[in-house]
Amino acid sequence: QLVYPYDFRLTEKEKTSICYLSFPDSYSGGLGDTQFSFRLRQSGGQRTAHYEDDGEYNREAPLTLQRESAHYFGYVYFRQVKDSSMKRGYFQKSLVLVSRLPYVNLFQSLLQLIAPEYFDKLEPCLEAVCNEIDQWPPPVPGQTLNLPVMGVVIQVRIPSRVDKPGSSPVKQFNQENLLPAPLVLPSIHELDLFRCFQPVLIHIQMLWELMLLGEPIVVMAPSPTVSSELVLALTSCLAPLRYCCDYRPYFTIHDSEFKEYTTRTQAPPNIVVGVTNPFFIKTLQHWPHILRVGELKMSGDLPKQVKVKKLTKLKTLDTKPGIYTSYKTFLHKDKTLIKRLLKGIQRKRPSEVQSALLRRHLLELTQSFIIPLEHYIASLMPLQRAITPWKNPPQIRPFRQDDFMKTLEHAGPQLTCVLKGDWLGLYRRFFRSPNFDGWYRQRHKEMTQKLEALHLEAICEANIVAWMKDKSEVEIVDLVLKLREKLVRARCQHLPVKEETLQRVGLYIETVIDSLPEDLQAVLHHH
Repeated sequence: QLVYPYDFRLTEKEKTSICYLSFPDSYSGGLGDTQFSFRLRQSGGQRTAHYEDDGEYNREAPLTLQRESAHYFGYVYFRQVKDSSMKRGYFQKSLVLVSRLPYVNLFQSLLQLIAPEYFDKLEPCLEAVCNEIDQWPPPVPGQTLNLPVMGVVIQVRIPSRVDKPGSSPVKQFNQENLLPAPLVLPSIHELDLFRCFQPVLIHIQMLWELMLLGEPIVVMAPSPTVSSELVLALTSCLAPLRYCCDYRPYFTIHDSEFKEYTTRTQAPPNIVVGVTNPFFIKTLQHWPHILRVGELKMSGDLPKQVKVKKLTKLKTLDTKPGIYTSYKTFLHKDKTLIKRLLKGIQRKRPSEVQSALLRRHLLELTQSFIIPLEHYIASLMPLQRAITPWKNPPQIRPFRQDDFMKTLEHAGPQLTCVLKGDWLGLYRRFFRSPNFDGWYRQRHKEMTQKLEALHLEAICEANIVAWMKDKSEVEIVDLVLKLREKLVRARCQHLPVKEETLQRVGLYIETVIDSLPEDLQAVLHHH
């Protein structure tokens, strides 16, 4: 019915998808308000980003919180109430916030403030809200922002890549005597993992392995709220490792990718997809891992845990909750986590404490797995003394899986993790996953930039005048062009180089040009 701000361009295909994704697609008897999220593939060409600081934000934000370039997130507030004046006897409407940022807590909290007002006062309310949001500062990693909207100030810290993983966000924000007292969000994006994973706590490790390997998973849930929370919880359980596969927190049969995901002519894609329509049990039964859950109820004791079942047990009509898979885990189960969570339940510990336990456990598991890879890839970097000013920097040595496997005997995950099992098998399988590919590319890019930076520093330390003594004009001109190109690249790619280093290289270039005959000087200055 309405898009705000007006000048925001969506393609027809995107509008249609957003419409279908903003409503529960299977009968939900529940009246009242519900919230959920979706993720949508952008259609049509690249649009210019609203912010020019995309690059800067993405360099400083954690990999898991980067602005998406090819997808939108949709955050939905859906209201369904009885209304006899409506043709169907119900008032049904959704307010959807669309963003490229995965700040699920911030945007859902924002909707809780705006949506009830909007359903009451309609368009003028959105106009007022958009005017306020326009004044918000851009998200800068590491900063705490105060965001005023509708007489409330939301206070939230934007995480940064240099935050220590697993450290809890700074509890005591600077209150600055704000009146009214701000609505402080402890985290911009972290879900209540304990609540999301309730029915599958005893299988958390299996789910972690499936996510690590980028396996295709279907989450079948009774509502978009449960499906989207569970999918987002799954994609977050590898942090600080980035989950590099596709994921759809909520997916309907009207989706433009429906055919692509349900075809049986090829293997299911590496994706986690959350669905609520029972029809999917039939169309996705060839997928290797199906997680079926019921409504999440927070109760005083450990909720009923689902069982792992064979895929053949998948009944089309009445599928009982369970994990339908033939997957055998590489690592043995960790009993201590469950014992600690049970103790927490008996002692009536708050959910956020239980979530912190769970998050810490997953973080330690991921770190045990990833640290040996980090050590090995660091060893592929050329030695600093091999970087000389007048030669191209040496290449990073290739990643050899067998060489890596040999390092595990004396520096493997067994040093930091109590879990026994087939770690080698897990690594071998991981090498075939998009998550390894994404991790390796990211690291390789960072190392290449580091090499470039070290090379520039080596050039700075060098005695350029001595080098020029026995060189021909051609060689000197060639050097000027190469140094210029390096300088441009360092600025464009924001290489980790001190500003003074760049300035010194700039001065070098001037010095070299000044030593040449005037006709060449003119050409190079013009160039």
